Amino acid sequence: MDTLHAIFLALLQGLTEFLPISSSGHLVLLPTMFGWQMQSLSFDVAVHVGTLIAVVAYFRHELIVMSKDWYQSILQRKMVGESCLPWAVLWGTVPVAIIGLLFDDFIEINLRSPLVIAIATILFGAILWWADISGKRKRTEHEVALKDILIIGIAQALALIPGASRSGVTITAGLMLGLTRKAAARFSFLLSIPVIALAGGYQTFKLIRTDAEIHWDYLAIGLVVSAVTAYLCIHVFLKLLDRVGMLPFVIYRFILGAVLLYYIYLRPGFFVNV
Repeated sequence: MDTLHAIFLALLQGLTEFLPISSSGHLVLLPTMFGWQMQSLSFDVAVHVGTLIAVVAYFRHELIVMSKDWYQSILQRKMVGESCLPWAVLWGTVPVAIIGLLFDDFIEINLRSPLVIAIATILFGAILWWADISGKRKRTEHEVALKDILIIGIAQALALIPGASRSGVTITAGLMLGLTRKAAARFSFLLSIPVIALAGGYQTFKLIRTDAEIHWDYLAIGLVVSAVTAYLCIHVFLKLLDRVGMLPFVIYRFILGAVLLYYIYLRPGFFVNV
């Protein structure tokens, strides 16, 4: 890896983490398509920490209120103010945490392939399109019930499949359940906080157990670039979402999936190193 590669990968992570187009799939495919050496685990940790900083910074005011009300709800043993939302985020994280721990090795060995990414990109893109045009879009993220939380939480676990997109499947589930586009996106972004924190912590634990050399300059570049890019991406996405809907992202997923299938079947050996 060199400085330019680090910048491009960090930009990619910042742009794709919160858009419904799959960050993990892009981070697997970009180095292969350009013939780059696959990025290290430590770099993956750095760019994920960057996106975590971005989403926490963007929702900082809401998070302060939610945290205070959540703490009071524990003390008073009842819902207080905005405490429903942090409880929803925590319960919605349980399925992906359990499945991620149980099947991490299986996913790493069997699902990180270009064909899986291509199929997941197209399939989940089609489902997102259907959810966007058929959803009632009447409720906010503050109106989610326990059933909604469980459904969105289980959907989030599907994002462990490379190419599915964590934000994509959670926004899809939210739209199916009648949330507005902005509410589905905001709840998806709030859900990302514990998920990214858990994933980053788990990757850090694996990193500590290895003797891999760490290039701190590249990690700093990855963290800063991914944080700034992700913050701007969240802001622009939420501003434009009601105007453009999900169709541009669906079209992008279809094109990306088709390109991947072209290389898989008509140029065999292109992804041999993935």
